[in-house]
Amino acid sequence: MTKAFALLAVLLGLAACGSDPGSRALSGGAIGAGTGAVIGSVTPVGTVPGLVIGGLGGAVIGAVTTPLAW
Repeated sequence: MTKAFALLAVLLGLAACGSDPGSRALSGGAIGAGTGAVIGSVTPVGTVPGLVIGGLGGAVIGAVTTPLAW
């Protein structure tokens, strides 16, 4: 099960790749929001706070990273 989660994390990380900071921020925010909602729903944090925290974190990380060079 741990290998499946690791693979999912890698695939989601690659899915967030974009060519400019705006598109990386949007895709990172969407992935972060989804992940945060799932994690928040199984922890005492709650679904909505997890969604907000994950979305903001994903958007910031997506905006400040550089695109992958293929």
